[in-house]
Amino acid sequence: MFQLSRSDLDTLLTLLRQRGYAVVGPTVRDRAVVYDEIESTRDLPEGWTDEQSAGRYRLAHGSNRALFGYVVGPHSWKRFLHPPALRLWRAKRSDRGDRGTVFEGEERTPRRFAFFGVRPCEIAAIARQDRVFLGGPFVEPTYRGNREGLFVVAVHCTEPKGSCFCASMGTGPRAGGGFDIALTELLSDGREPTYLAEPGSDRGAELLAELSPAEASAELCARAEDEVSRASERMGRSLATDGLKEVLERSYESPRWAEVAKRCLSCANCTMVCPTCFCANVEDTTDLAGATAERWRRWDSCFTTDFSYLHGGAVRFSPESRYRQWLVHKLGTWFDQFGTSGCVGCGRCITWCPAAIDITEEARALQTADAKRRPRALGGESA
Repeated sequence: MFQLSRSDLDTLLTLLRQRGYAVVGPTVRDRAVVYDEIESTRDLPEGWTDEQSAGRYRLAHGSNRALFGYVVGPHSWKRFLHPPALRLWRAKRSDRGDRGTVFEGEERTPRRFAFFGVRPCEIAAIARQDRVFLGGPFVEPTYRGNREGLFVVAVHCTEPKGSCFCASMGTGPRAGGGFDIALTELLSDGREPTYLAEPGSDRGAELLAELSPAEASAELCARAEDEVSRASERMGRSLATDGLKEVLERSYESPRWAEVAKRCLSCANCTMVCPTCFCANVEDTTDLAGATAERWRRWDSCFTTDFSYLHGGAVRFSPESRYRQWLVHKLGTWFDQFGTSGCVGCGRCITWCPAAIDITEEARALQTADAKRRPRALGGESA
């Protein structure tokens, strides 16, 4: 563990840019913490914190000079690896007399990204998307190009918010891997925070060595470990995951789906802010003259009616069926597809739902109802 100052972080950002990385980190815009390209620590959300609960997000000025006093905002890192809109090809009518059509493919030069300030739950989300786009027999080339060479500077969490439940999902508040450098921000009254840095790869160790950092004292290391451990005990939400997949499989006809559908707006906010949702659709467009046409891939959601459209109509035409599809897939059938849960406990879907629907509350209601049914189903014996 090494001790860094804020000026060391600025040097780190400079070194990353000198190596050809496009450095992306948190910044404040439109009254939220979002991810965008940054140049120095002046671009970071210094002194800002966030207040989050079901259906509510507010930024507020903190009482310190923290650079990482927030948790997560509406953006996730997937927007840089799996872009929301991507043109696949373009076609235009030929100028030749035979009125032929010329197709133009999209040649892309992948960007070398350095993600700065990645939370542990978000590192887990990137790993989930790796399984989706890189883990099967068919590899998604745009994702692979953006993912290769990615440099990750993580930040361990010390201040969880009201919607967080990463401890339940085993994805935080400490990052267990998947980073090149991990930081822990330690606050001091009226002074600049101190940062403890640990390398997670050879690239990270090499970059830290260029900073010539001092070795962190045993006292600072113990304090950092204590603050991260206490963060695990102060999560705003929790989710019991043992046997949850089986509960969901037994709950397809539960009346709870109809109850939540009365509130669900099918707005797709939950899937748009989710760092692991990966569904997309293909859209063809043409100009009014009929001279050019384009095919685009755009993010889509299982909450839209057209998403489940087959010949003759939509398969999941009701909000009830669409919400059930989303929750059962996220917490259950992801295991069948990818061997893990599709949820990392970041809490975005809770915060950014305008109807304040809480995935942990809905899962708990299904578990409670299932526990009441099971003894009767087993002839009076407990499950």
